Amino acid sequence: MAYIPLIAIGLIAGVAAGMFGIGGGLIIVPALMYIMKFNPLQAVGTSLWVILLPTVLLGAIEHYKAGNVNLRSVGLIAVGLFVGSYFGAKIMLSLSQTAARRAYAVFLLIIGLRWLIFGK
Repeated sequence: MAYIPLIAIGLIAGVAAGMFGIGGGLIIVPALMYIMKFNPLQAVGTSLWVILLPTVLLGAIEHYKAGNVNLRSVGLIAVGLFVGSYFGAKIMLSLSQTAARRAYAVFLLIIGLRWLIFGK
């Protein structure tokens, strides 16, 4: 097991999570696939477990202390996230590795084009 690349992936994703609220899907999954040679399903599954608690806890606390958290929205989004992540995992697990990789690439392409074209 290569410890240094995994710690570096975590550090970069942690900084991105604290700054932008991202990390798992945009940083950890591609890094695990291309640097660590995980298959898409392993990368997604590992990323989900990683972001379960340590990636967000300290950043979330700092934003809460600064008054940047709408707790009512947190609760409602969490309900949707809880249910949605179950169905998302079921869908992803039903795909072949090639289809999963392509689905992820399309997702990143859509996000990238939206940011590039609309700046949002």
